[in-house]
Amino acid sequence: MLNNLIKKGYEIVKDFVFPPVCVSCNTNNEILCDTCLFSIPTSTYSEKNIHAVFSYNSPIIRKSIQALKYKNNTNLAKKLAIPLHDKILQELTHQEKFNGFIKPLIIPIPLHKKRKRQRGYNQSELICNELSFIDDSIYKTEYNVLFKHKHTSSQTEILNRKKRLKNVRDCFNIKNAEKIKDRNIILIDDVTTTGATFTEASKVLKNAGARKIICFAVAH
Repeated sequence: MLNNLIKKGYEIVKDFVFPPVCVSCNTNNEILCDTCLFSIPTSTYSEKNIHAVFSYNSPIIRKSIQALKYKNNTNLAKKLAIPLHDKILQELTHQEKFNGFIKPLIIPIPLHKKRKRQRGYNQSELICNELSFIDDSIYKTEYNVLFKHKHTSSQTEILNRKKRLKNVRDCFNIKNAEKIKDRNIILIDDVTTTGATFTEASKVLKNAGARKIICFAVAH
């Protein structure tokens, strides 16, 4: 939590010195203005416990996610967490009623340490942080369970689903398995395409004793 507060303080100072500009409409003082954010059509994508809020084909979403991941515009995590939170709440209402999905842990899809060192952060962790700021009574984030021990090619470079599954096969591992035994899990990522990453991460978590796993991405 202290690290999150330090990062927040840094972002406030950075925005004061270098005021952000909306990635879509170039409005001053907001990295993604509310007008643009709430103008994006939401997606109905939902398959095998994998859900997404937006289509990656949306120019605003594509620009936002690319700016978050590759241009150090970390404040976009806060903006993208808002509609993601709404999507999660909708699904949790259904899951709690019909499947007993209660008191979930939230886990970000991890980056390999090499890629995280290159980027300086994991965008999925940032989104999880923002979800906790929205409502820490719902989201208890667990960072020290799922980790990526094998460096893989970027999934964005691979179009074939079978090749994507092969690329991420056995790339995740578990530590502190006692933290997830018989627990419901929400997995978070920025983008899902074929669901290969979510599928592999879910398999590893289930094998380690997790109860039920639901996956959410900002876009697909």
